[in-house]
Amino acid sequence: MTGNKAVAYKEAGKVEVIDIDYPTFELKDGPGVNPANVGRPVNHGVILKTVATNICGSDQHMVRGRTTAPPDLVLGHEITGEVVEVGRDVEFIKVGDLCSVPFNIACGRCRNCKERKTGICLNVNPDRPGSAYGYVDMGGWVGGQANYVLVPYADWNLLKFPDKDRAMEKIMDLAMLSDIFPTGFHGATTAGVGVGSTVYIAGAGPVGLAAATSAHLLGAAVVIVGDMNEGRLAQARSFGCETVDLTQGEPKDQIEQILGVPEVDCAVDAVGFEARGHGKGAQEAPATVLNTLMDITAAGGALGIPGLYVTGDPGGIDEAAKKGSLSLSLGTGWAKSLSFTTGQCPVMKYNRQLMMAILNDKVNIAKNVNAKAIPLEDAPKGYAEFDAGAATKYVLNPNGYLS
Repeated sequence: MTGNKAVAYKEAGKVEVIDIDYPTFELKDGPGVNPANVGRPVNHGVILKTVATNICGSDQHMVRGRTTAPPDLVLGHEITGEVVEVGRDVEFIKVGDLCSVPFNIACGRCRNCKERKTGICLNVNPDRPGSAYGYVDMGGWVGGQANYVLVPYADWNLLKFPDKDRAMEKIMDLAMLSDIFPTGFHGATTAGVGVGSTVYIAGAGPVGLAAATSAHLLGAAVVIVGDMNEGRLAQARSFGCETVDLTQGEPKDQIEQILGVPEVDCAVDAVGFEARGHGKGAQEAPATVLNTLMDITAAGGALGIPGLYVTGDPGGIDEAAKKGSLSLSLGTGWAKSLSFTTGQCPVMKYNRQLMMAILNDKVNIAKNVNAKAIPLEDAPKGYAEFDAGAATKYVLNPNGYLS
């Protein structure tokens, strides 16, 4: 039997590389697995040998102890891999194919999947619509920060790269297709970014930088990124973004200095529920970003909200926040006729187009998010550095495919 090592959440602030079972075509019991999913046959699945598997800011919420994730939950929903085994019912995906795995697990059969709403598939998570690999309350599908991972509904879920050699030349860019590039693009498109738009993006982490990259790709005239981390702001400036230093206070005045007016056409929340207030030493204030975006977005505009919000946060600042109840100025949004789009990005809606943009040299997403490959055994260090604010997108390299 082939060995399999994986990155697991142990307790708040701690991850470890552990030994886990090699995948089989059946969902087994384990940390976070919904009992209704135990024993579920996966003859429609494949087993991937992992080529790249990224550390995500969403993973960090769990690792910080800000969710109800159980100990030993295997992490990792940003997966790129080579097919090494196919299930009995797989028809089109073959051994040797190099594929991107959308972080949403979707059946391809339910009403939502047929309407391209793959982030809220009705058949893969007994708890609620929507599922993902290695994530709390998402059905218990084992994460992909590992040597090998099981991918269900493979003919539907996998995006096969058309030329393996060509794909390997751009593999660090293509590794961003599993989540952050489509998620950033979803944030930008749902905010209404188009040719000539002025755009404000809250957060200069990898998703924020991916949203900024997407805004440029969509033809925005000015892309402004706000954050408190100067290293991340410098990364945004490196590919043509304007920046706002939120340690200096509210963004409105700095936006006016850039644009001549204190508002933008479109806005993206790439921060989520661990938002902080503005100014030096600002403390956590989870509604800050959403209320600020409503304030600075022009009437009739839209907010794309790929930033994660949860219904259970043990570390919330008050009882309301612990249940995901935030003090939003919804009256502001109503008065200005603003539109909001929240929830998981339906990755399959965008990943093929973005793959073609990468393969044809229209975008350099790995450079823009400062992607860096590290060995699987260095995952705890990568998590710690990312949590400390490193302006880096860490890509784990479990099987030595990456240089």
